[in-house]
Amino acid sequence: MSSTDPQDLPIRDDMIRLGQALKLANLAEDGIDAKELIENGMVKVNGEIEERRGRQLHAGDTIEVNGEAVRIASES
Repeated sequence: MSSTDPQDLPIRDDMIRLGQALKLANLAEDGIDAKELIENGMVKVNGEIEERRGRQLHAGDTIEVNGEAVRIASES
């Protein structure tokens, strides 16, 4: 696993899109920053580089950017 264990990122609904999750987790400042991170291959979802900003994430999925990781968690 990476040098840091993923922090939980609680979401209200069943899923969240990757661009939204990056902003919510403070891994990206805004939508433009999220788009650039994804386009530059700097975002991994479940250990694999993801190039789709609209990728749907569900509880248990992990996102990693620049060594920082978060895990999608259900609020309920």
